[in-house]
Amino acid sequence: MKVAVVGYPNVGKSSLINRLTGTREAVVHQRPGVTRDRKELDCEWNGRQFKLIDTGGMDFEDEDPLAGSIRDQARAGIADAQVAVLVVDARAGVRPGDEEMAELLRRAPLPTIVAANKIDGVADLPLAAEFHRLGLGEPLAVSAAQGLGSGDLLDRIVELLPDGELEADADAIRLAIIGRPNVGKSSLVNRFLGEERVIVSEDAGTTRDAIDMPLMVGDRKLILVDTAGMRRQSKVSDSVEYYTALRSQRAAERADVALVVCDAAEGVTSQDLRIAELAMKAGCATAIVLNKWDIFSSTRPPEEDLDHERARVAEKLRLRPRVLTASAKTGRHVSRLLTEAITLGDRMAGRIPTPELNRFLSEAVQARQPPVGTRRGSSQHRLKLIYMAQIGERPPRFAIQVNSRARVTRDYAYFLENRLRARYGMDGVPLIIDFVERGQRGRARAA
Repeated sequence: MKVAVVGYPNVGKSSLINRLTGTREAVVHQRPGVTRDRKELDCEWNGRQFKLIDTGGMDFEDEDPLAGSIRDQARAGIADAQVAVLVVDARAGVRPGDEEMAELLRRAPLPTIVAANKIDGVADLPLAAEFHRLGLGEPLAVSAAQGLGSGDLLDRIVELLPDGELEADADAIRLAIIGRPNVGKSSLVNRFLGEERVIVSEDAGTTRDAIDMPLMVGDRKLILVDTAGMRRQSKVSDSVEYYTALRSQRAAERADVALVVCDAAEGVTSQDLRIAELAMKAGCATAIVLNKWDIFSSTRPPEEDLDHERARVAEKLRLRPRVLTASAKTGRHVSRLLTEAITLGDRMAGRIPTPELNRFLSEAVQARQPPVGTRRGSSQHRLKLIYMAQIGERPPRFAIQVNSRARVTRDYAYFLENRLRARYGMDGVPLIIDFVERGQRGRARAA
């Protein structure tokens, strides 16, 4: 069940959505036009669960191409919803833009609620009466800032929603598309979905929020998350860009898999590596995508460049994520990216049987003997690896029981980690290995 929240720019749609959902997920700023793509947020009221669709402000007189794309996104939100909420500025009164929105909604086959926003006190209540003239029924007085009327608005929404339950996303793989500005993240998302779901522009910084979108790949469900571009923090001076970049980081933190999109013509830059590191530190399985490969490969032989980029990534990033090529423009290798994302998601959630892990441990010890270490107050003793088992997932976590007379060196811990990645195809997957001393509950060292 979905509810589209629409209206003229800067009437307080995103602020109202944050009030109704009890979150700060929707980007709010005094500057008009901050919201561009439509964003869906979960909401619950009196046992009913539904999604609120935050849309960009619709200015029908603005001839800018970006404004036209915003209007298209808002119309798509209305078409996808079962109820619409038209948010108006009660202090400004009825404006021509409100009347055009009302006309659009009167033609739409769904019930509509008029929410007269910015009524912050009892003295302002009469201001809502003017919006009867929109022909959409009794307007509700609300205040996104103070919370006035929010319960009444939610009651009306729940009353108008048809019967049905919100589909659960518990088993879906959350896939975040992250990277620097203007590398083609939104184009790639649209290619995945097979439609113009998010706005694409040559201007950097078009995407302002982290947008969740469901996608079925065969019988597997993914939640795609398109994010705003992430520049070096020292170059971020605009407050809107600061908060949108922060939301991009949070999107990576709650994702299972991240695709770090790079511009193939520029290669994997230092900022791309920092973004990948951020995703992996957040416990997110990661792959690197060289987008616009069709343009790059047509100008010079690409094989040596690709080998160079892969070697550089393997050298710089401990988790050794795979480096893949694709073209959002032509669709080349795009399906392969989704296959890789599903594989990484399965690796994050999968479990390796204990007997198999102990065979792996025995082979690793035969390939390279553990170091000789010294325990405090005792002589030198060789480290012994006794037993291995997986104790967690998302990300995978393993425990190796060791003898109590030696300590694990960082070099040997990395050797086991890299061998584990190679054996089970876990390049780009964050791993945690606890070395637990025999007879002790705590862990001796974590890699």
